Amino acid sequence: MAKCPPVLTFQPRRPILEPIARKGPSGVLKIYNTLSGQLEEFRPLSENRVHMYTCGPTVYDFAHIGNFRTFVFEDILKRYLRFKGLRVKHVMNITDVDDKTIRNSGATEPKTLREYTDRFTWAFLEDCENLRIDKPDLIVHATDHIEDMVGMIQRLQAKGYTYEKEGSVYFKIANFKDYGKLSRLNLEGIKAGARVDVDEYEKQDARDFVLWKASKNGEPYWESALGPGRPGWHIECSAMSMKYLGETFDLHCGAVDLIFPHHENEIAQSEAYSGKPFVRYWMHGEHLIVEGERMAKSKGNYFTLRDLVAQRSIDPLAVRYSLLSVPYKRQLNFTFDAIRQAGSSLKRLQDLMLRLSTEELKPGRSDKIQTLTAGALQKFEQAMDDDLNTAQALAAIFDWVREVNTALAENNLHEEDRAAALQTMEKFNEVLQLWKAPDLHLDDRVHDLIEQRNRARKARNFALADQIRDRLYEMGYSIEDTKEGVRWKKR
Repeated sequence: MAKCPPVLTFQPRRPILEPIARKGPSGVLKIYNTLSGQLEEFRPLSENRVHMYTCGPTVYDFAHIGNFRTFVFEDILKRYLRFKGLRVKHVMNITDVDDKTIRNSGATEPKTLREYTDRFTWAFLEDCENLRIDKPDLIVHATDHIEDMVGMIQRLQAKGYTYEKEGSVYFKIANFKDYGKLSRLNLEGIKAGARVDVDEYEKQDARDFVLWKASKNGEPYWESALGPGRPGWHIECSAMSMKYLGETFDLHCGAVDLIFPHHENEIAQSEAYSGKPFVRYWMHGEHLIVEGERMAKSKGNYFTLRDLVAQRSIDPLAVRYSLLSVPYKRQLNFTFDAIRQAGSSLKRLQDLMLRLSTEELKPGRSDKIQTLTAGALQKFEQAMDDDLNTAQALAAIFDWVREVNTALAENNLHEEDRAAALQTMEKFNEVLQLWKAPDLHLDDRVHDLIEQRNRARKARNFALADQIRDRLYEMGYSIEDTKEGVRWKKR
């Protein structure tokens, strides 16, 4: 049995600063705000600082690629805010107590709820690392914040927004006049007093929702001032986001299926609690389908990142490329043909990095690379400023890649242009995180094999040269013979 520490109330937050316009030569980021239903200029509450909350995973199983479509979109958003010169404080929750986690943990060998959910929490974080999703500043577990949730519910009780039934505490939506403003629900005809006890329920099924669930036989529970029980799903994000980001903060993100009921309920209980606006900008990513169909285990098209890597030998970066290749507000059709194309696109980027790092260039400098770079970065930023249009941003990058490759082929790139070109790729990758700087170190064994192959080719012993090339391939190196000499790269 989990014990709840003594109840603490929330402490007053610092005064909210007036929003200011971002200054500087670059453009202004515009994002689609679900709350207003419009494209808006993003203006944080505090100059050069953004407070951002994202709904993390419910750790009852491994996260699937549809989940990661949302997490990659949020990663791109955070990285682009930093690209624009803003400091970001990012908080993400881990839902480790809800109907699903309790149900699944109860079906396994005897384990505590936390032991069960920790397995999937670590798996999720490992998948994020493989997809180059930047770790949030704070990762907060629901079960570590029961006390904060109880304190919040008590204040809602004192303000008249709740009622009790059979040991459970419910939020009365009729007492919050703005209920439905995020999802634009029509509340006419809603039956007064209709309640829902489950954490997730059907869309448009607007009912009073549970804040604290009375304990049931065989389920984990916490002793609290509200009686023995556990929190409902919706209260956790409100309690934790306000604790770490303030009662009003800049950005709250998630998938479109969270707009109702989860985010709608967050707004109701948070603004009822504080009397202040909860979140200024809400951003929601669209769903992913697989080969034109809704993803489902029954259809055999349900994939985790681990499935794709272990069973199909797919590079996680190809998955990342595919997930960000379509703007976040458009539905993404995940196909294996698109994954193959993503791999080819990544190879073009990686090959250019290698060429820029290793090819001999003629001395001096030219204005060509400076002109190309300025135009490409401008187009990239214009695309990203337009509600994170990653498709247009990638188009700007590949236009630039084609021009630079042409300059290299025509021997029109100079030694002093090398650094500028590499820095440009680093700027693109600062946001997209799609390629790696080439490893230019060659250990002695590999170097000796390449020299042996060169001698074999000069002696016209092509059979031996092919054997050495195959051996190098097995060791993870690709060899290419060009008129400038032998090129090698790690595969």
